[in-house]
Parts: sequence; C-alpha cells; structure tokens
Amino acid sequence: MADVVLVAGAWLGSWAWDEVVPGLRAVGHQTVPLTLSGLAERQGVPAGQQTHVQEIVGEIERRDLRDVVLVGHSYSGIPVGQAATRLGDRLARVVYVDAEVPVDGLSFASGWWQGRAAFESVLADNGGDWPPPDAAEFDGQGLTDEQTARLVKGATPHPGATLTEPAVLARPLGELPTTYVKCLLDGPEPNDTVAALLTSEHWRLVRMATGHWPMFSQPAELARLLADEIG
Repeated sequence: MADVVLVAGAWLGSWAWDEVVPGLRAVGHQTVPLTLSGLAERQGVPAGQQTHVQEIVGEIERRDLRDVVLVGHSYSGIPVGQAATRLGDRLARVVYVDAEVPVDGLSFASGWWQGRAAFESVLADNGGDWPPPDAAEFDGQGLTDEQTARLVKGATPHPGATLTEPAVLARPLGELPTTYVKCLLDGPEPNDTVAALLTSEHWRLVRMATGHWPMFSQPAELARLLADEIG
C-alpha cells in the first residue's frame, strides 16, 4: 500500500482533502494531507516557494515514508513537482490534479495569463498576498452552492512569495512516473508545458468530467481515480 501525500492548491489547507481521504483509506492507503506555511491553520507563517518545497520533502523524510504517491492540486503542483525530483527511491508516482507544473527558473507568476506584472500588481494591492476568490469565481466548475460556500469559507490569502520565487528542479520532470488529471470544465486540454511532458513514456493523462476543484465537486470519484493510478 502507498503513502499518499496530498497537497491542495492556492488558498487551501489539508482540510480540502477531508472528503477524499476516506476513500483512499478504505482501500488500505495511508494518507498524509499537508497544510503548507502561510495557509489555513498556518496562516501568517512566512513562506516562499522553497519553503513549501522543503516542507513537503521534510515531512516525507521525517515520517520515513516509502512508496510515496505525491499529489499536487493547482498551484501546489509547482512545489510538489520540485519535491518529487528530490525524493529519490522514496517516490512511487506523482499525480498532478489540474495543476501547474514547475519550470526550472520560472515561477507561478511567470505563467500568469495577463502577464507577470499584472499578477504582481494584484499582490502589491493586497499586502503581498493573493486574495481568495469570491463565490462568483467558482461558477461553471461543477460545484453545488454548498460546496462553493465551503470553499469560500475555508480559503485564506495565499503568501505572494510562494508565487513569485523561481522553481529549482533537481532532475527533469519527464523522468518521473507521473499521472496528469485534467478537469474538463476548466478547459479541455492541458497547457503547453504539460502537453510537452505528456510525450514522455513516463507520463499519462486521465480526465475528469468536473471542474478545477474535484476534491469538493467529485471527492469519491477523485479518490477512486487516485486509487486506480496507485494500482
């Protein structure tokens, strides 16, 4: 059985996986949902990009986890991907859930659709943090009103330095056994960076007919998908 380390995206903590964890534990996997510095119950703890990478690696090493399946959602694909390149034979598989992936020397902000300067302006206008979305921004993502309300209530501002510091890869991502989960309501195809990585023999693509937050919109289905990918 695998040790499944779960890292949610921007604004979220370990609580985001509460409805996914039972399905994984029911089939015998150990689950380790993480809250990264600056988020949820750890709000206010200073954090940069490498802080998050080291927290993921450090928790895996502290617990002496083996056969690790490292799951990153949305933003957290960037620190998860970096951490995966540093785990050596502890790593069994990486799973990106509708996630960004790290590019050596670039940051989350580097790929912002309006340009890095526009994103940094948002951070500057919000005390250096990325403010959580309001309820309207979750429209069209397959969420019920109750699920949206839970997301909005639990979300906390995201520390800006984690989004502007560059990624550092210890080895190419294409060498790692990887599953990319594309959530179709958030766009039918992966971005160009992911598409290029999917040409690797070590990567595979699976799709979910839901939006960007499947741990809320389809938690049981996501748990089953993860269990299937673990094998």
